Amino acid sequence: MTRLLKTLTLIGLLTGTGTVQADDHLPDKAVMFKTPNCGCCAGHAKHLEEQGIDVRVIHASPAQMAKTKAKAGVPHDARSCHTIAMGGYAIEGHVPTPAMKKLFKEKPDIDGIALAGMPTGTPGMPGPKEGPFKVKSFNGGTLSAFGDF
Repeated sequence: MTRLLKTLTLIGLLTGTGTVQADDHLPDKAVMFKTPNCGCCAGHAKHLEEQGIDVRVIHASPAQMAKTKAKAGVPHDARSCHTIAMGGYAIEGHVPTPAMKKLFKEKPDIDGIALAGMPTGTPGMPGPKEGPFKVKSFNGGTLSAFGDF
């Protein structure tokens, strides 16, 4: 088990983010690390709560956010505005729910998934969807395609 998964597993044990709902494969709890004034992050947390996920939001300074992303193994070119610890994985940015469902259904041996930037039409981001969201997986600092959603 990688250092990241050990850290996220510990966070999961402490916060209960390891329990998975049987019907849609999504864990029932998540921890979101975000800066205090980010409204789009709050929108993504609300979206997750609407999916039945209890989201614990931790407000962090920019320095703390950078440290959290580094500990989670999120590559620099995949970083976004918030990081979620959920079910032993890191989920970076406004990753759409179908990508999360795929992650927890397949349970690949990776550190997490990411949607870099803040694309319009994603959960928490206003505006129309302008095409498929190209979600990446990351493991050991290496990015790979995860899927278009």
